[in-house]
Amino acid sequence: MENPMGFAHFLGNADGVARCVLALMLIASTGTWSLIVTKGVLVLRMKRRSESFLAAFWDAPNLAAVAAGISRNGTPEPFSHLLHHGFTAIEQHSRLGDSGERRALIDAGAPDELLTRALKRAIDEDRSRLEFGQTFLATVASAAPFVGLFGTVWGIYHALIAISVSGQGTLDKVAGPVGEALIMTAAGLAVAIPAAVAYNAFARANRNTLARLNAFAYDVFAFLATGIKTSPMLTDARTTSEKVIAMTRAQAAQPTHPGFAVR
Repeated sequence: MENPMGFAHFLGNADGVARCVLALMLIASTGTWSLIVTKGVLVLRMKRRSESFLAAFWDAPNLAAVAAGISRNGTPEPFSHLLHHGFTAIEQHSRLGDSGERRALIDAGAPDELLTRALKRAIDEDRSRLEFGQTFLATVASAAPFVGLFGTVWGIYHALIAISVSGQGTLDKVAGPVGEALIMTAAGLAVAIPAAVAYNAFARANRNTLARLNAFAYDVFAFLATGIKTSPMLTDARTTSEKVIAMTRAQAAQPTHPGFAVR
């Protein structure tokens, strides 16, 4: 026998507006949990690759060894991506300086300024990749309770109309329809809470990664800026940048995850 106060009874008696609200909740919940799972796995993998790359970077005897480490690291992560931009900036500046070609605006400025802009572009690109999906989580976390509240108000309105038409205002007649309407509020909270928790967790992980990336950028700038000014380091940087560019072109033909591909 069907429970007159159960969720199945509520679905059977819901109108188009209530069903639309429930459909929106289902879509938001599915998208939220999909992002939580996929983004969580990517963050963990990126963290392991970053730790491996940084350990290899600080143990490397020279920049050529670092380039070989980038090749073994597989799919690029933020720190190797930053270093790649630095190598490319030095190679680009050296090539234009040796050939005497006309410089475009992107190549204008002193070598130190060119390197600074390249590192900043790398950090901005990584920031946009790290923040992928967080706008959706923030929207769901802030909007889902209000969508659920709208469904509750709509359900209570129709419940009160049905009660007034029947002419029976006893507690058992009121509690069922009103309780069913409150399901919408519960659904809104059930969708919003995981989205809010996931948004805060990913935002904190991104802040930590970007803080370490900024600190690493200062070290990279110090190494590569020294290479611009001293010929032994410049030769090492040129050789390494050519290796990195060749490996990047070779990896471009292989499928990589769009969130961490080198641009």
